[in-house]
Amino acid sequence: MKAYVFPGQGAQFTGMGKDLYDNYPEAKELFHKANDILGFEISKIMFEGTADELKETKVTQPAIFIHSVVLAKMMGADFAPDMVAGHSLGELSALTAAGALSFEDGLRIVSKRALAMQEACEAQESTMAAIIGMADEDVEKVCEEVDGVVVAANYNCTGQLVISGEVPAVEKACEILKEKGARRALILPVGGAFHSPLMEPAREELAKAIEETEFKIPTCPIYQNVSTFAVEGIVDIKTNLIFQLTAPVKWTQSVQNMIKDGATEFIEVGPGKALQGLIKKIDREAQVSQGSVA
Repeated sequence: MKAYVFPGQGAQFTGMGKDLYDNYPEAKELFHKANDILGFEISKIMFEGTADELKETKVTQPAIFIHSVVLAKMMGADFAPDMVAGHSLGELSALTAAGALSFEDGLRIVSKRALAMQEACEAQESTMAAIIGMADEDVEKVCEEVDGVVVAANYNCTGQLVISGEVPAVEKACEILKEKGARRALILPVGGAFHSPLMEPAREELAKAIEETEFKIPTCPIYQNVSTFAVEGIVDIKTNLIFQLTAPVKWTQSVQNMIKDGATEFIEVGPGKALQGLIKKIDREAQVSQGSVA
């Protein structure tokens, strides 16, 4: 069984999607449509922008979504998932590629999500940190004991967990985790505390956008970050999408459940190869590859 997976923030690079734009008229049309929907030339930033320009949340999230979904569409019959999943933002790419959302509606939600997250970041100084080489439960325990807001945010793979929260609380947790034997506790260069309670204002904004949008039943089950299990019902999909902003991304558990349910091959659709690396760390036997146009 084939599982198609879609990357999240951090996968962007200058030149992303240019090959699709140059070689496929339908792709070019979708890029132009995206520029109109967003009200600025995101294609120009994707193709020629600096790393700093691409790193802005309001640019990064739509850029990765556009690249991922356009690639899935250009794959045609080669895009034949038995199941899909996406890492954080990638969940919206996965849902759109699997027919639950139109390209236009998916992009509008992604844009609103990005702007709401950026506003939440600006409202309170916050950050995230990658903890390497420690058991998940040990990291969770330290987070619970530290004063202030700090929580487990991204269960990326075995031995790699990202924590998120207020700057002093994250820094204190890193200090304690290093003392307790973490191989690395590294503050990440991000705009704020994604997937933590500090994203509550963004969650409320996103909820409005999702409730106003028409969703269809996807062509295959999606393994969502919040639930980690196969989901197909529209009500559950919407609920999980809304709570994703303040809940952890349970990527490790989602991949494990896809394998339990029969996934034998994981195809990453979108910029970069980050998810392939994480999947191989979760299960060395898993077959991984990059989605491409034949």
